[in-house]
Amino acid sequence: MTGKNATETLPADAEGIARAVAILESDGLVAVPTETVYGLAARADRPEAVAKIYAAKGRPSFNPLIVHVADRAAAGRLVEFDDRAQRLADAFWPGPLTLVLPLRPDSGLAGAVTAGLPTLAVRVPDHPVMLELLRRLGSPLAAPSANASETVSPTSAAHVRKTLEGRIDAVIDAGETRRGVESTIVALREGGSWSLLREGPISAAEIAALFGREAVAASGSVEAPGQMARHYAPGKPMRLDAIRAEEDEFLLGFGSIAGDWSLSRAGDLAEAAARLYAGLHVAAEADQPRIAVAPIPDDGIGRAINDRLRRAAA
Repeated sequence: MTGKNATETLPADAEGIARAVAILESDGLVAVPTETVYGLAARADRPEAVAKIYAAKGRPSFNPLIVHVADRAAAGRLVEFDDRAQRLADAFWPGPLTLVLPLRPDSGLAGAVTAGLPTLAVRVPDHPVMLELLRRLGSPLAAPSANASETVSPTSAAHVRKTLEGRIDAVIDAGETRRGVESTIVALREGGSWSLLREGPISAAEIAALFGREAVAASGSVEAPGQMARHYAPGKPMRLDAIRAEEDEFLLGFGSIAGDWSLSRAGDLAEAAARLYAGLHVAAEADQPRIAVAPIPDDGIGRAINDRLRRAAA
């Protein structure tokens, strides 16, 4: 893809998946649906293909990528699994949990995937189209969110085209994503400890309950995607915990605060997470030059929502 051609829109069926496989085999880029957000996929074992991800997104080279695989066995060929990783995989895969584990020396992955780190972020996604694509391709896919770097993540094919039209080869249109926020990222440490690197649909409390111990603080360095202080930005100033809008603000509501567009009139956090990025896209396109967001309870997946909002407002 050179930017001179239009991005193909592929159906989420056997024909569309076959076309996507052909593009990926030729080192192209395809935006693909997952249960969280749309990902920008390239073969993770092809350095030229991985480089195209960074170029299309304008992504900093020190920011590593998540690799998606079809199953636990495929993950085991890339990273070192211990009993703790196996317990997490059994509990949450396929699903919105990314594990940061030691990279196997024989993984065969392009070096840019890990940004030079000795670890790899890996997960098994829970979406039939993405899983079928992985099975047919037979190789792991590097797939960060399918949007230009620092812009709002995409939960539909239309969102993908908003920032990547003409910069990638194709997008598989499978409608709106189900979860709406990116996966939880957990790093397993030596000595049995673990760190939460990114909030997501699976809470720290769920991980702690499985291990019987709380998370330890992250190192402060970038170990996985989503750790940049500024991220998911809609391109306008944002004010959080707003009870009402000022004259120049577009208000994203929640619960009893209706706003101009509501994340969830019922005050349902799962619905708010699924609608979060769609709401930020709507607010970004509104006439008002500023955005306000109603208070979101900091419980469960509300913690992930607030994490994304703080980074968007940074």
